[in-house]
Amino acid sequence: MLVKKTVGLTNNESMAFLNFRILTVCLMAFIIMTGCNETEENDMMMGISEESFGQMDDGREVHLYTLINDNGMEVRITNYGGIITSLKVPGSDGVSENVVLGFDNLDDYLSGHPYFGALIGRYGNRIANGRFEIDGTEYQLTINDGNNHLHGGEVGFDKVLWDAEVTDEGSLRLTYMSEDGEEGYPGNLEVTVTYTLTAEDELIIDYEAETDKTTHVNLTAHSYFNLSGNPSSDILGHELKLHSGNYTPVDSELIPTGEIRTVHSSPFDFTEFHSIGSGIDQVEGGYDHNFVLDNSSGELSLAAELIHRESGRKLSLLTTEPGIQFYSGNFLDGSLSAPDGTPYGQYAGLCLEPQHFPNSPNEPEFPSTILRPGDKYESQTIYSFSVE
Repeated sequence: MLVKKTVGLTNNESMAFLNFRILTVCLMAFIIMTGCNETEENDMMMGISEESFGQMDDGREVHLYTLINDNGMEVRITNYGGIITSLKVPGSDGVSENVVLGFDNLDDYLSGHPYFGALIGRYGNRIANGRFEIDGTEYQLTINDGNNHLHGGEVGFDKVLWDAEVTDEGSLRLTYMSEDGEEGYPGNLEVTVTYTLTAEDELIIDYEAETDKTTHVNLTAHSYFNLSGNPSSDILGHELKLHSGNYTPVDSELIPTGEIRTVHSSPFDFTEFHSIGSGIDQVEGGYDHNFVLDNSSGELSLAAELIHRESGRKLSLLTTEPGIQFYSGNFLDGSLSAPDGTPYGQYAGLCLEPQHFPNSPNEPEFPSTILRPGDKYESQTIYSFSVE
């Protein structure tokens, strides 16, 4: 076809025209391929994908977001409750395993669970009798844990559908408007939680909130970790170090007594690495206590380190919060199961929840959780994974 278009030209002119056409086609192909490669490269840099995760009972669509880096680390998060459904981390053998408890479908989450991987708010942990007073006005919250209020009430942040967007930087940003009076809390609270997976195997969670009426805010995340990647193997052999010389003793309803007590010469002393199982029998009901972090300045600092020697996996937790709740999975009873059918039995996972202290609204000596109009709540937690 090209030869026919050169009729009337000399042989040299015909050859030159043919070469020009070939060069033009090649150049256009190069431009198209380069554009495609740039798009693919940008997608890889972003490292995040979105898919359907089912529907709420009212028909609203729920999505699942997968964040991946080049080291084999993968985090899956749904905008229902901001739940981390799985978190795969390589071990010393290079094999990635899921190190958190959770499900692979929405229905199991909707059916009820002990806050697996969820965002917790407005207030992480317990508030005695579900009551507090602000500037002379008493507020009554929902009672959902014996006589007390726990983790934001009957429908806390773990059970709501968050608005989700992928940022230009490749993070997942969730937003939610908690209306004035929700679960008894005052003020319209605008909340933003951002998840970022880094090339250094860090999962960063940034929390922000603003209110139009003075209220209490204490946000956290509630993943159950088992670094072995096998929930049939309990966490009692995991070795834990907490950067905390004090803890807050609790009463029979797990409400802090108001005392801040040294961990020295007690089963609460994790100032050096030792196995969780070595002292758990000396703690009635197991660990479910707030530890006062040595660095309570609000600056980001190392709070906890967790090691599973057999797999080589290590978790280092950094936070800006003044405390961390260590819960050893005491109430897991095997009634819920992993996607492969493995029951989640007692001690199948443990929680390390950076937060302000439980019942702070009623303990003036504890760090304050008050948020006033014009102020901004900001908190950051980093889950950093490595191999020992």
